Amino acid sequence: MRFPIGLLLLLLGSCGIVGEHFQLKIPTASWFFDTSRRLPFLNYDGFPWYGWLTAIAAILVGLWLIIQACTKRTKHPSEIRRRKRFYEVRRGVWSLRIVLFLVFLASLDFLLVGNKALYVNYDGERHFPAFERKVYKGKDFGIEGAHANAPVNYRSLKANQKEGNIIVMPLIPYAPTGDIQPTLTKELKLEEGLYVTRNGEAYSGLAARLYTPQMGSEDISMHLRYRLRDGLLSGPVDGWNKEGERIYSAQYSNEQGVSELLKENYYGEGSKKAFLEKTSDILEVIHYHPAPPNMQHPLGTDSNGNDVLSYLFGGLQVNIQAALFYIPFVYLIGVTIGLLMGYFGGVLDIVLQRVIEALEAIPFLFVIIIISSVIPIQFKGLGMIILILVCFGWMGKTYLMRTAAFKEKARDYVASAQVLGATTPRVLIKHVLPNILAILVTVIPFAISGVITSITSLDYLGFGLPPQYASWGKLLNDGLSNLSSPWLVSSTFMVLVGLLTLITFIGEAVREAWDPRKFTTYR
Repeated sequence: MRFPIGLLLLLLGSCGIVGEHFQLKIPTASWFFDTSRRLPFLNYDGFPWYGWLTAIAAILVGLWLIIQACTKRTKHPSEIRRRKRFYEVRRGVWSLRIVLFLVFLASLDFLLVGNKALYVNYDGERHFPAFERKVYKGKDFGIEGAHANAPVNYRSLKANQKEGNIIVMPLIPYAPTGDIQPTLTKELKLEEGLYVTRNGEAYSGLAARLYTPQMGSEDISMHLRYRLRDGLLSGPVDGWNKEGERIYSAQYSNEQGVSELLKENYYGEGSKKAFLEKTSDILEVIHYHPAPPNMQHPLGTDSNGNDVLSYLFGGLQVNIQAALFYIPFVYLIGVTIGLLMGYFGGVLDIVLQRVIEALEAIPFLFVIIIISSVIPIQFKGLGMIILILVCFGWMGKTYLMRTAAFKEKARDYVASAQVLGATTPRVLIKHVLPNILAILVTVIPFAISGVITSITSLDYLGFGLPPQYASWGKLLNDGLSNLSSPWLVSSTFMVLVGLLTLITFIGEAVREAWDPRKFTTYR
């Protein structure tokens, strides 16, 4: 495992630096620098120092892992037994494979989910908008009028592309956040004089004829709105011009299975005939957000008009990024302080215990509420939430490490190392820490579940991430606020519970593999 992990870190760090130098966006690799630019304290005077630091650290760690993997060494029997025991727990193995596959999908980033075209061949010129930091305007691709100076809507551009032009979009052509969808429509069919849905049922309710959207825009402009009963026009009709002014009204009757126009009034400029001819021939049902699943949006949209499938993907990315930040910092602080407390004991142990008890007495939720209301908006983000979670999460690890270090320091191998002249850091790192590694490894999966649950809970309560981040907690809150839209709660619940279940199965398999009782029974 060392070689592939090291190679992956080396590629990520190298691609991140190359992308930053040439002003390109590379999936996952550019995330270091994007995070650094997003938060002011990680971006000094326009220089994303945090991005450079993490990219260089990834390269160094990757090189070290590759060197370690290429160095010939004999596997320890306990390592072989642990690996064998892990593979015997089949649900843990398959859960690990599924989670790694999800991480791989999340690492594809805008190659899989995004509203920018991956490749555009327009009039013989090649562009790669998703990989460039340049924001293309509508006029760059022949769009005129009000949308000429606006950012390009690549979905609309693809729908109206000229012959010979090529536009390649991601598999899911919607951004996780900030990509508000227009009001969705569903076409009604006219069969035997009745307007019916796709399953052949006569429709009753509101339906409309729409103006044709302009190139570069997805805005739906309603022309005529009808009321239907049992598939026939019935009741009042309203009409608007392109500026949204109501200039037409009519009344239909529905008796004896026949629609009859009773009266109509026209208040606009020009002739009534010209106004009515501007409409499309298609009568459509309009679904306001949150809209139900359809061909364009397999899981529907939320109340803000975001595509739910892409939003769930963005939430998965946020959870993975949070775990990658949270776990190393929590363990670095908790393990270090716990080892010192258990190894030295005495005054240091008592003082640190009192400090930890005082910190644990601080109500976590109150701290989040105070920070959310006081901190400036430019400092809010995933980094700030992770920082707060780390400040409260490391304390639980110190008790585990303190107990284990207190027990291990009385072993003979520690006394032997001290007699041979080993320094305290060497005794802790080379002797004590490897012998209590089982405790660290077995609680990592459950720590990941904890950080995912914490972020989801904070976002559900409204004290979590700002709107530019996709969050499963926000989507769950949106679904519970719109119980008439069950696709919101059901999709979020299934994804959240499914991921937590997979991580729990992995944790159980790791615990079985590293359980010392499995290998210390005399036969």
